[in-house]
Amino acid sequence: MQFEDIAKVYPDGTRAVSDMSLEIGDGEFMVFVGPSGCGKTTALRMVAGLETISEGVLRIGENVVNYVPSRDRDIAMVFQSYALYPHLSVFENIAFGLRVRKMPKSEIDRRVREAAAVLGLEDFLDRKPRALSGGQRQRVAMGRAIVREPSAFLMDEPLSNLDAKLRVQMRAEISRLQRQLGVTTIYVTHDQVEAMTMGDRVAVMRKGMMQQVASPQELYDHPNNLFVAGFIGSPAMNMFQATVRASADGGLEIEAGSQRLALDESVVEARPGLQEHVDRSVIVGVRPEDIQDAALASDAPADRRLRGRVLLTEALGSEIVVHLSVDAPPASAQEVEELATDAGGDFRLEADGGGGPQSFFVGRFGSRSGVKMGDTIEAAVDTRSMHFFDSGTGLGIYETTATEGAPS
Repeated sequence: MQFEDIAKVYPDGTRAVSDMSLEIGDGEFMVFVGPSGCGKTTALRMVAGLETISEGVLRIGENVVNYVPSRDRDIAMVFQSYALYPHLSVFENIAFGLRVRKMPKSEIDRRVREAAAVLGLEDFLDRKPRALSGGQRQRVAMGRAIVREPSAFLMDEPLSNLDAKLRVQMRAEISRLQRQLGVTTIYVTHDQVEAMTMGDRVAVMRKGMMQQVASPQELYDHPNNLFVAGFIGSPAMNMFQATVRASADGGLEIEAGSQRLALDESVVEARPGLQEHVDRSVIVGVRPEDIQDAALASDAPADRRLRGRVLLTEALGSEIVVHLSVDAPPASAQEVEELATDAGGDFRLEADGGGGPQSFFVGRFGSRSGVKMGDTIEAAVDTRSMHFFDSGTGLGIYETTATEGAPS
């Protein structure tokens, strides 16, 4: 499947999707992820034929399908709502599309029972949807798509109506099914955890445009820009404003408010573009899993520690999620504001005593940490895993310049 400069423009001039170019391989599990209104569902609906394509070319296999009716595109959709017929049994719900196509009864029976076996629905074929759990209803919706034996599955937030525990179970089942069937799949979700755990590749979208398409690990390790960095990861990446300085030993360090952190040599080697930002302001990102209670990391150098006040602790058994107020200027960028709005909060806090804005940090501490709300503590930072972004462009600083440095 190939998107060639695809765009969707509504009559009022609104561009829901712009310049979308992407090739999806046979049997690939591709995830479109992004905040509400980013264009991911519109892109999926254009593939399905439920939205007209304003610009560009869409190919499925070797065929251009811009004007091919939805029913003739050889795709199957699984929606957010199960859309089951309440008066029909599970068997009849799964078989409905095949009966509409007037397939032989024996073929319908074979396909339905094979799909039911794959989905663990053999014992429920005579039941009505009202007698099923949410997860079972979702399996029926999946079965209705599977029996069509399409060339591609399109899934639009299919797990959003399930509770948290069932979502984890169902995303594993969908991943298993997709790999077992080997059918090209496009999966749309707002949940970046779903995206990271399910997709062979993930396309991060913002305001109708793709920001980066890569494997989940590549997105995590080498985000192209601030938006991708802040959207991928849970809890989200901590971001703050800092100045790159040359240190006395010939290395680099960052200065942010009263905080100074020496950068590991490996970071400078991997991101030579940092040398061009000495004495310039950058946005620094550090993931919660790279912040640890310094009391539990006695080998952490003194010049790789942050000082902050504990605002909240969340004990999760295997770890403690610690929320900190740190004397460092918060990141000032449109992307950061968007991410905060999408998360339903704001990254900025006022310092005690009116000392100016503080950065809001989240760390994932070991379960043996004894920090308590209100404590002023030191947190060890793994500077080998820090991320850096140009304050003007928002692009990742990697190779030589901020505009050329983002990985492709």
